[in-house]
Amino acid sequence: MSRISKKPISITSNIELSVNSDEITVKGPLGTLRQQIPGNLIKVEKDGNFLQVNTIDSSKHAHSMSGTIRSLISNMVIGVTSGFERKLNVVGVGYRVQASGDTLNMSLGFSHPIAYKMPVGVRVETPSQTEIVIKGVDKQQVGQVAAELRSFRPPEPYKGKGVRYSDEVIILKETKKK
Repeated sequence: MSRISKKPISITSNIELSVNSDEITVKGPLGTLRQQIPGNLIKVEKDGNFLQVNTIDSSKHAHSMSGTIRSLISNMVIGVTSGFERKLNVVGVGYRVQASGDTLNMSLGFSHPIAYKMPVGVRVETPSQTEIVIKGVDKQQVGQVAAELRSFRPPEPYKGKGVRYSDEVIILKETKKK
């Protein structure tokens, strides 16, 4: 069995949890999340303030899915209580971003500005013209939006210009010598 699935998930008092045979719903102060679970492989049991993920059969697929489902449920619990956030930095002369409502307007050196509409459940903030903060309840959705914003102008290896994660390290290449 997956070692991560043996660890129980602690549930606080402000979280409502409903477990069916094939779906789990987590409701908290920031929102509601649902996750499909393979009911023929995985069994999720609530024991007081803890949630335990167990396998029904002893197949290799069931063992691997138990760890995956446990991590997904743990991320759901963290998401509805405190949420997730991803920070991006924009590096380059004339590159700037501005949030207006649920749209992010980006000027990244192209002949046209880019207007990116945020999906439902994801908020964006711009503390300065070169910083983007993406917040949301769903970890996968926040990461996907951050990856899509980065893909408009990924950092280039010679000057490091572009959109990068705040904790990303860009290794710059040396320019050609005469």
